[in-house]
Amino acid sequence: MSKITALAGGVGAARFLDGLVRITDPSSITVIVNVGDDVEIYGLYISPDIDTIIYTLAGIADDVKGWGIRGDTFNCLEMLSRYGFETWFRIGDKDLATHIFRTMLLRRGLKLQEVIDIIRRRLNVKVKVIPATNDRIETMVLTDKGFMSFQDYFVKRGFQDEVKDIIYRGIEKAEPANGVIEAIMNADGVIICPSNPIVSIGTIVSIKGVRKALRETKAKIIGVSPIISGTAVKGPADKMLKGLGLEPSAYSVAELYRDFLDVFVIDKVDINLKDKIEKLGITVYATNTLMKNLEDRIRIAREVLSLIIE
Repeated sequence: MSKITALAGGVGAARFLDGLVRITDPSSITVIVNVGDDVEIYGLYISPDIDTIIYTLAGIADDVKGWGIRGDTFNCLEMLSRYGFETWFRIGDKDLATHIFRTMLLRRGLKLQEVIDIIRRRLNVKVKVIPATNDRIETMVLTDKGFMSFQDYFVKRGFQDEVKDIIYRGIEKAEPANGVIEAIMNADGVIICPSNPIVSIGTIVSIKGVRKALRETKAKIIGVSPIISGTAVKGPADKMLKGLGLEPSAYSVAELYRDFLDVFVIDKVDINLKDKIEKLGITVYATNTLMKNLEDRIRIAREVLSLIIE
């Protein structure tokens, strides 16, 4: 059984991984997840990307919204609103339990990755899920309104502001979590999931030693584009690329990964970019990458896996 390591953000990665675990042994998969979006709200430590991955793999995610727990209620949030709190970050009651549990364990002195491991085991997730770092890093977005946290930009303001720059606050001191480098170096294949290349994958590979490991590993590295026909499937990746002076396209994503990527999976509608991407020294594989249902998730995962083991 091939050992697979995946680098992941939130919804797109979660849907891809949901397909992957259905065609290979979940215990052979390690997922390194972005924590630059983590935020403290109502005194609770929240890890949106990690929770989305774990909830999806546990089979309890709300697939319609793409985040949170299916069938969740919002009674606590409604009461907090009555007390005068802002409630733009929609935390459901069951979801709230995860944040309370995580915060309690962190306050007892456990590392973030230890807490995540407990949560994923309690939810019967066989895939190993590791935060990119245990250190606190914060993705900050410079807009025409000034600097704001990623969650303020993305959730509170609906990513309507023009992006001028992105910084990862605390990245200089951040160390990769235990097992991150080893998971990359010892893998048979590394998958860069269809996630935001700036604030998900970009944050992970900016952590000390991660990009170097991706360059040096003997594993075959396959990336899946989150951009189809110049538009992000979900989230603000296209707007961020444009704001940073890059063309919002699969080509720009490939260019960001060019120093470590072996194969880039793009959608068939972007086949016109194939030659341009291959001039970067990256092999291109074109297929239907939009994951509308479970069958799509399984199909694209199977195609990516075949690129690793061929």
